[in-house]
Amino acid sequence: MAEGPDISRIAALIGDPARSNMLLALIGGKALTATELAGAAGVTLQTASSHLSKLEEGGLLSQRKQGRHRYFALADSHVGAMIESLMSFSATRGHLRHRTGPKEPELRKARICYDHLAGDFGVRMLDSLVARGAIRAEDEALTLTAEGDRLLRDRGLDIGSLRAKRRPLCRACLDWSERRTHLAGALGAALLSHFLDAGLARRVEESRIIRFSRDGERQFLMLFPLPD
Repeated sequence: MAEGPDISRIAALIGDPARSNMLLALIGGKALTATELAGAAGVTLQTASSHLSKLEEGGLLSQRKQGRHRYFALADSHVGAMIESLMSFSATRGHLRHRTGPKEPELRKARICYDHLAGDFGVRMLDSLVARGAIRAEDEALTLTAEGDRLLRDRGLDIGSLRAKRRPLCRACLDWSERRTHLAGALGAALLSHFLDAGLARRVEESRIIRFSRDGERQFLMLFPLPD
């Protein structure tokens, strides 16, 4: 009998098309109602409730009540990272959804992945920080260096508070569109919040797209240059 973690249960939960569509609808970090998730999955509310119960029991979702409504979200950042990694793996095997449109280039450029920046801009940010010695990358392990600590404190980030959090400061997340690594963890989330709070970018309504203003994009590219 095999020992260790049981991946079959998680695989079975994700493998159902309706449940996978629900998880994909939640990867943007927003909490949604059962009705909204039923629409995303293309099933009735009764069927959606059954799927949501299974996902919650499996540790993939959490829920909270607000008034008469129940809201569902991914249980934590680990679930988001798993979904993004599966998307990347699926893309490398040619398993793609063939629905293209004007939003696709923007999704590939900059989007939210649970609570951090993904897409071309997300990969560029990490590449720049590594090239400048702000983050040390050893395989998939990312570490903020003393130089990076100084650089980001100068940008107004409270690195001390981020280090005190229970979640890892830096974590690698495989990007499905770029098929390379972007920055997750407490630092990745803080950087995205910094861009949004400073008005450099905004999240497009009902989408995972992060849209930088013209000046915001200029500042982003200056802050995260790439070596020639």
